[in-house]
Amino acid sequence: MTRRVPSKPLAVTTALLLAVATAFWSGQPSSAAGRTAAAPEPLGVPFLPAPDPLRVTIASMVAVSMTVDRNVTIRLSDGTTRTTTQYTFTKLKIRSHMNVTQRAAGHTVTIDVPNEGSLGGYDSAGKPETTTMWGNITNVCVRVLVKICGVQGLLDFFGSLIPLTAGAEDFAGDIYAIRTVDDHAALDSTDNPVHLPGTITVTVP
Repeated sequence: MTRRVPSKPLAVTTALLLAVATAFWSGQPSSAAGRTAAAPEPLGVPFLPAPDPLRVTIASMVAVSMTVDRNVTIRLSDGTTRTTTQYTFTKLKIRSHMNVTQRAAGHTVTIDVPNEGSLGGYDSAGKPETTTMWGNITNVCVRVLVKICGVQGLLDFFGSLIPLTAGAEDFAGDIYAIRTVDDHAALDSTDNPVHLPGTITVTVP
């Protein structure tokens, strides 16, 4: 059975956090410089990332103030741990076509954003929001004079030293979790740090 429904940005947020179970314990991102391997995220939180990673592709994007922490250990919902890479952005701007697919437990969840969208940025008070992504980038391309692909190793290296802001194309990664929060939101805030207009498709046997 396939169910395809148009979704508002908030619905896509819910799918990322609930259907795909990718929310982590809230906390401030730490500086990438001098970071050692972190302890696994604790159990007992409402949601932990599933052991089946999300397959994320983005045709064109801009990463704003990206920092990279390598060799970060996270705990998954089945109790196992993974040592992976943590990417932290002030904003992840999708310029065209983001696709998120997870195949697990006999079903497939697909979130498709055909045009523009964003994760994070600045709230209505002008305060920065934060998007954190845990996983491995398998391909990313940049344009200097020509299109150069397979530069994820260079981005990881320089992002572990200084914050980077750069456009990229043909992004692909195996991602265990994506979290976007407004770090400065008041209790009555209505700011939504996730804007992903698209569709959700759920396929089951």
